[in-house]
Amino acid sequence: MNRRFMIGTALSAAALSACSRKYGLYTGPEVTSIVINKTARKMYLLHHTDILTDYKVDLGFAPAGPKQFQGDGKTPEGTYRIDRKNPRSSFFLSLGISYPNAQDRAFAAAMGKKPGGDIFIHGQPNNERAKGKDWTAGCISVKDKEMAEIYAMVNLGTVITLRA
Repeated sequence: MNRRFMIGTALSAAALSACSRKYGLYTGPEVTSIVINKTARKMYLLHHTDILTDYKVDLGFAPAGPKQFQGDGKTPEGTYRIDRKNPRSSFFLSLGISYPNAQDRAFAAAMGKKPGGDIFIHGQPNNERAKGKDWTAGCISVKDKEMAEIYAMVNLGTVITLRA
């Protein structure tokens, strides 16, 4: 192995190790899916059919109905995947949701609009406190302590289903 590769690998491992310590290390059963029940304002982390834990959530500022267009304040409905993890979010940690999918983009385009995007599960804003219930632009929000747990538990590629 060349020296540069070995040093890069060691630095990457150290960074991941530091990130694990900062946000917790999860050694329990794999989270195989996430289910969000928008009406109940609940998020469930599951291992197959077993509920591992659940959280109270806040949603977009206009939560009734599925997200269809940029700026509508709605939280999506449907099945997506966790497609990114952001430890440097404007909120306390965030997990990206793969909205919009091809169907979402096609529907918005047929209506002459944009579908929006940047939908996340995240904690509270870094520089201010959230105001009231259902305050996001379409995301799912939890308390910071809960977000640290979720961030440690959920892997990229995890299926997330958002229901009315």
